[in-house]
Amino acid sequence: MNYFHYVDDELWCEETPISHVVSRVGTPLYLYSLKTIKQHFQVFDEAFAEIPHLVCYAVKANSNIAILRLIARLGGGVDIVSGGELYRALVAGIEPKKIVYSGVGKRIDEIDYALANEILMFNIESPQELELIDHRGGILGKRASIAIRVNPDVNPETHPHISTGLKENKFGIDTKTAVKLYLQARKKNHVEIKGISCHIGSQITKITPFQEAFEEVKKLIRILRGEGITIDYIDIGGGLGIKYNQEEPPHPSEYARSILSMKEENCTFILEPGRVIVGNAGVLVTKVLYIKESPHKNFVIVDAGMNDLIRPSFYNSYHKIQPVKKNTEEEIVADVVGPICESGDYFAKGRKIAKLVQGELIAIMSAGAYGFSMSSNYNARPRAAEVLVDGSRYYVIRERETYADLIRGEIVPDFLK
Repeated sequence: MNYFHYVDDELWCEETPISHVVSRVGTPLYLYSLKTIKQHFQVFDEAFAEIPHLVCYAVKANSNIAILRLIARLGGGVDIVSGGELYRALVAGIEPKKIVYSGVGKRIDEIDYALANEILMFNIESPQELELIDHRGGILGKRASIAIRVNPDVNPETHPHISTGLKENKFGIDTKTAVKLYLQARKKNHVEIKGISCHIGSQITKITPFQEAFEEVKKLIRILRGEGITIDYIDIGGGLGIKYNQEEPPHPSEYARSILSMKEENCTFILEPGRVIVGNAGVLVTKVLYIKESPHKNFVIVDAGMNDLIRPSFYNSYHKIQPVKKNTEEEIVADVVGPICESGDYFAKGRKIAKLVQGELIAIMSAGAYGFSMSSNYNARPRAAEVLVDGSRYYVIRERETYADLIRGEIVPDFLK
């Protein structure tokens, strides 16, 4: 469920008309519903009430510190993949002992930053990473809590760019190697084995891949306990999909039931939802600049581009497109495109949509996850503003970038002056 709805043929977010926000903030604009985020988090969290657990929101989905602060106030932790995400989480008030650090390429400075803040756990992705974290722990006088991320070679049946649990993917370690690495880790002086981690992908719309991965994790836990290695945390990752178009993803309660079969392992479960929390809580609002008609095709050219929302271009993903004000029942078939100098700059191709006119506003739905967080300044375009709606009130949680922001940090050397 989300809180975007029409009132007298005008699209509102909660108790706020979207056009009202645009009149003050402009376009392109990311607009988020606080009630939707809160509800999605609570539904997800409550689904696991029967077992000890910690919901660690995946920062990469949407890293705005206002949203992270909301997650903190709801009792959540975070899953991070960089030093920058750790910084954001700490600024937002996330407790360090509710932070898990994933990712295959942790730098020394990022490891040191996490060690200094005594986060809950590092998810180790390679033997060399284990060696480095142990070494840095010794230098800093810290003992790192770790899990090893296991790659179970399970097909998540999702887009190949967001599949992470197959043997050809760069993530994790195969189960046989993982056992050896746990035995090595046990001998280290500056790491402490805390758990096991497994994440197989994103936008997964079936339960079966999760179940297959869980079975592999259970087998590995039994082997490790047979070697006398204690596992306190099972990090089962995230990846639960949302509805963009015709998908019918499992409800969090169904997902939880598949995990409850693991509760006899007597561990605390770490869950890393991202998209399922914020995906349908956000929209990208954009203005129609031009209607371009040709004998072969119609184009609706808008002021947002692939630099603002790259998912359609990168993944060929579907986002529903709705008029902010319903002015006609007439429909056209058109490509909805942006101003970027790339043929891949589109939000929809050959889509049947409401007939639009120059100056109208449209909402690109389900843009709360991997929207702004993947945006860029390509074509020297300032990034969009972000707004959080709470009932009849709204708050700018990121100001629109200016042209001056585009060159901040750039320096012309003296010999060119």
